[in-house]
Amino acid sequence: MLADVAQTGRSLTRDELRTRREAGERAAEAGHGLRAVVGVHLCATRTAWPTFDAPGASLLAAVEQAIDAVAEGFERAQDSSVRQDRSARREFVDDLLHGRSDLGRLAERAERFGLRFSHSHAVAVAAHSAPDKQSDFLLRRVEQALFARFGNRRILLTTKDGRLVCIASGDQDEVLAYFAQQVGAAVPNDPRVATGRAHSGAGGVVHSYEEALNVLDLAERLDLDGPLLRAAELLVYPVLTRDRDAMADLVRHTLGPLCGARGGVLPLLDTLTVYFGAGCNAAAAARQLQVSVRTLTYRLERIHCLTGADPADPEDRYALQTAVIGARLLDWPRQEL
Repeated sequence: MLADVAQTGRSLTRDELRTRREAGERAAEAGHGLRAVVGVHLCATRTAWPTFDAPGASLLAAVEQAIDAVAEGFERAQDSSVRQDRSARREFVDDLLHGRSDLGRLAERAERFGLRFSHSHAVAVAAHSAPDKQSDFLLRRVEQALFARFGNRRILLTTKDGRLVCIASGDQDEVLAYFAQQVGAAVPNDPRVATGRAHSGAGGVVHSYEEALNVLDLAERLDLDGPLLRAAELLVYPVLTRDRDAMADLVRHTLGPLCGARGGVLPLLDTLTVYFGAGCNAAAAARQLQVSVRTLTYRLERIHCLTGADPADPEDRYALQTAVIGARLLDWPRQEL
């Protein structure tokens, strides 16, 4: 091609550019690096150049066209491979979490993605607010950060139901913590990231994933914040709601009298929530509620009067705080008990 360009001064033809794109695709599929492919073209150019008696500008323009076409084909093949890999990961995770494949076949496919079901795994799930069209970009950004930090450790990243999912070995909590940090850096408005406990086997991955989803639901109900919410640190909440009828009775009995307050139950319920969240510090709670300490104290006295339970008394406080948590978990008073 260069010899003909040297004689005529023409640009490369459409067919010539197509052959270079195809060469780039074949190189990528064969596992060659782009740097090596470009190097081969430049080496061939340097070798042939002294035999040409032609303006250097036309030869350089042809070389530029050829290398650009090679790089385009190379990138196209890589993009196709990445898309196929992401699709395969999503399909594998869907089958794993829904039990649509036998364990033997799942174990074989898991090896490809760095998972060994003989080991324990933990799952982190990020409930981000990025639009669907940005999910792939977010996945790539977080993926690049994780692999730059941890190299070829056994990490599986994918998306499911509009959420980012990270599966890592059960003894690599730092991977999940860094995953949460990167999601927080990439997505505004402090996205919630939850992790399940580490469990072994294919069923263990499913169990950890479900625990993470339950923590996200719990965080939504209780307005919990944090870069990473761990199921192991929130086990008290599932215990409190295991007997829903008993919890509903506690809420009705303890907080039901607040329904008779002027202005309704919600202002007093919010007061208790913030007061207990502030460690029963009246000044801190008043600042969060944007009211005076005198107003806060009046509300606490009103709660004591209506319920018979004193928020300042340790024994009464335990029953009140448990009832407040139960009310938030059961979405009372919006939902009837």
